[in-house]
Amino acid sequence: MFTGLIEELGVLKGIKKGANSAVLSISANEVLNGTKVGDSIAVNGVCLTVTGLFGSYFTADVMHETLNRSSMSDVKIGDNVNLERAMALGDRFGGHIVSGHIDGVGTISEITKDDNAIWFHFDAEHDIMKYVVMKGSVTIDGISLTVAKVDNKGFMISAIPHTVKETTLSSKRVGDKVNIETDIIGRYVEHLMAFDKENESKSGITREFLLKNGF
Repeated sequence: MFTGLIEELGVLKGIKKGANSAVLSISANEVLNGTKVGDSIAVNGVCLTVTGLFGSYFTADVMHETLNRSSMSDVKIGDNVNLERAMALGDRFGGHIVSGHIDGVGTISEITKDDNAIWFHFDAEHDIMKYVVMKGSVTIDGISLTVAKVDNKGFMISAIPHTVKETTLSSKRVGDKVNIETDIIGRYVEHLMAFDKENESKSGITREFLLKNGF
C-alpha cells in the first residue's frame, strides 16, 4: 500500500522490451535506502516489484497487463518518474489509500495558472469518472491529489507550486497521458452493493419485503 506522497523523482535509464513485457532500469537515491529485492516501489503510480539492485539504480519488470492499462508503454529513456516506496507500518499517513493498481489512463486537456496554484484538467473515460467525486481523492501518476472540479469530460485538480516542482507535473504538457487510480473505497462500496442486490434477487428477500412485514 502507498500514500501518494512522492519521495523523489527517478530517471528512467534503460528499457529492455520483450514481446509483451519490459524491464525498466530506474536511477534513484532516496527510495533505495533500505530497499531489498522483492520490495514494492510505485513508479508513476504503478506498483512494481524490485527485481534487481545495482547501487544507484534498480530494475523492475512490467507485465503485459500493466502496459495495456497504464502509460508505462509510452515512457522513454531519460524521462523523470515519480517514486514512492510501499508504506511502512507506523509512518505518517499524509495522502490517502493508494494501491498502485491503475484504473486507466487520462489525458491532460488544459493547464492554467491561478495566482500561486496551477490547475490541471484531465479528460477521462466514463469507467473512471464514475468513481471521481468532488473533493474526493484521486491519484495522478502516483500523486495523491484532491478533486477540485468535475465536468462532463473529466475533472480538475489544483496543485500548489511545491507539488508541481517535486513531481513530474512540472514537465507535463497538454496532450500528455497520465495514470489514474481512483479512490479504492468507492470500488469496494460498488462491489458490496452489487453483491447484495444479486443475493436479494436469489433469495426473494428485499428491503421492500422486510419493511412490508414489519422489519
